Amino acid sequence: MKYPEVQNYIGGSFFHGSNTKYLDVISPIDGSLLSKVPISSKEDLNHAVTKAQNAFLTWSKVPIKERVQVFFRYKVLLEKHMLELSQLIQEENGKTLDEARAEIEKSIELTEFACSLPQMTGGEILEVSKGVECRTDYYPVGVVACIVPFNFPSMVPNWTIPNAIALGNTMILKPSESVPLSAVRIAELLKKAGLPDGVFNIINGDREIVEAICDHPGIEAVSFVGSTKVAKLVYARASSSHKRVLALGGAKNHLIVLPDAHPSMTASNVAASMSGCAGQRCMAASVMVAVGASEKIIEQVCVEARKIIPGQNLGSVISLEAKERIEKYISEAEEQGATILVDGRNIVVQGKENGFYVGPTVIDHVNTAMKVATDEIFGPVLSIIRVKDIDEAIAIENASPYGNAAAVFTQSGGMARQIIERASAGMIGVNIGVPVPREPFSFGGWNESKFGVGDLTGKSSIQFWTKLKKTTTKWNPEAKTNWMS
Repeated sequence: MKYPEVQNYIGGSFFHGSNTKYLDVISPIDGSLLSKVPISSKEDLNHAVTKAQNAFLTWSKVPIKERVQVFFRYKVLLEKHMLELSQLIQEENGKTLDEARAEIEKSIELTEFACSLPQMTGGEILEVSKGVECRTDYYPVGVVACIVPFNFPSMVPNWTIPNAIALGNTMILKPSESVPLSAVRIAELLKKAGLPDGVFNIINGDREIVEAICDHPGIEAVSFVGSTKVAKLVYARASSSHKRVLALGGAKNHLIVLPDAHPSMTASNVAASMSGCAGQRCMAASVMVAVGASEKIIEQVCVEARKIIPGQNLGSVISLEAKERIEKYISEAEEQGATILVDGRNIVVQGKENGFYVGPTVIDHVNTAMKVATDEIFGPVLSIIRVKDIDEAIAIENASPYGNAAAVFTQSGGMARQIIERASAGMIGVNIGVPVPREPFSFGGWNESKFGVGDLTGKSSIQFWTKLKKTTTKWNPEAKTNWMS
C-alpha cells in the first residue's frame, strides 16, 4: 500500500472513523493498492457537523475581505504543488498527467474567482423615498455539505470550496471513495493557507453517509455532482429535510456537424471531446449528429481517434466494472447493426496489464433505439447518427432527457444561431467540443442534468451559498411621509 490509510478530517485534525470498515483505493492505471478509505458512521458525521457549527460562529463574522486572504495563499500553494497534486490525481483517477495538470490549473482559476468575491457581494443601497433607505446584504447559509464524484478529484471540490467558504459558510466535503487522496491534500493546503480549524472538514464513506448528510438537521445546504439517478435521490431526500439543494447529474451531449464544417478543426475537436479524461466527464462528446454529406469528416474523426493511444495520451477508466460496462455498450451496438469504425475493446497496455483501459471507439450508423445513443456511457465512445437536415438533428438533441451541453460545427453564423436557440442544453459550443464556461460564467445544465436552481460556480453561485437580507431605514422624523415611508 503506497499511502497511509485515509482518515476523516474534522476540526483541523485527522481522525480514524469510529467504524472499522474500510474500502480499498485502487489505482486504475495498474490495479495497485494505493490506500484504504474508511466507511464513516453517523456518529462521525455528527462530530464533523458540531465542529463546523462551532467554527461558523466565528468564521461567519470575519469580514469577507479578510476571509478571502486564505484563498490568495491557497492559490499560491496550488501553484507551488502543481506537479505533486497532478501526479496524485493521475494515480488515483487514471488521467494523463497533462489532464491532471489542467485540473489543477482550473482549480487555481476557481480560487482566483473566489478572491474577487468582495467586489461582487457589497450589496446595494438606495434612497427609495425621502429620508428612507433600503439596502441588501449577503449572509452565509451556515454549515454546508458537498458530495463530489470520482472523475475530477480536485476541480469539482474546488467548484464549491473557495466560493462557499469565502462567503462565510463552513463545509463538510464527502469525496468519492474511489479518489479520496486528493481531498486529503486539499485539507492540508487549506490549513497551511491559514483556514481556521473546523471551517473545512472531510467525511469519507459510501451511500450510508450520503443519506446521513441529506437527513442531518445541522446541515443547511447540500451540493452534489454525479449521475442523474443519484442526483434525483439526493435532491429529493435533502430537500425533504428542508435544505437548499443543487444536484448536478449526467449528460448525453450532442455535437451537430453540418456539411460546411471545417474538416480538420471539427475532427480534432470531436475526437478530443470524446476521449478527454477517458470520456469520464459530463461534458464529453457522446453523440455526433452528422447532417447531410459528412463522409470526409467522419473519416477524419477516425484518423484523429487512432492517434489517441491508451497508456500514452489516453488515461484509464476508473475501475474494472467501468471497463466491462463500457465494452458491453459497444458490443451491444455492434450486435444491433451499428458499424464499429474504431474499436477500443480488449485493450491491454504493456507494463500496466492490470490497468483498466478502453481505447477510443467510434461507432457509425447508430440509431436512437440503441442504448449507446441514449445512455450516458462515461467512456471514450462516440456514436454517430446520420440525419438529412438540421430539424432532424435538433429533434434528436431535444429528445434526450439530459441537457448539459450541445455543440454545432459550421462556418455559417445563421445556422449556428439556430442551434444555439433551439438546443435544449445549458451550455452550448460553436466549433468547440467541450463548451465549459470560464469564470466568472457559471457551470450548469438543464433538464435532468441539474436539479435545483442556480449554478455551483461563477456569479450564480453567490445566490446558492448566501441568504439575502433586506434592511429599510428611516432616521429623520421631519421627512415628509408618503405611502413608501
